[in-house]
Amino acid sequence: MKIGLATEFDAAHRLPGYPGKCARVHGHTYRVEAVLDGPVGEDGFVMDFFLVKEMLAAAVSEMDHRDLNEVEPNPTAEHLAYRIYRHLDQELQGHGVSLVSIRLWEGKNKWVMIEGDSQ
Repeated sequence: MKIGLATEFDAAHRLPGYPGKCARVHGHTYRVEAVLDGPVGEDGFVMDFFLVKEMLAAAVSEMDHRDLNEVEPNPTAEHLAYRIYRHLDQELQGHGVSLVSIRLWEGKNKWVMIEGDSQ
């Protein structure tokens, strides 16, 4: 069974070497959606949403209200999504679930998605 959880964070960045206005410092509200897959346990859960929420919050905590250029040299949505995916995937080890995908929204109309087989 698949379960999902989403969270948001705010941050600023600039894209080094980009030939447009995104080369200047600007900010976004990012939305992160995580999808996990696993069996329903005897407790009735694939995984407790509270625990997933804590893990996802930890995955984005270093980016929340930060200058993303201090965290990632080229903070494109793609690089940030990889960073979140790797962190959450590691946190989920030993919990009997797998990370299916991370979708990172950069503002309201733009997103990138990593699926387990596409990294």
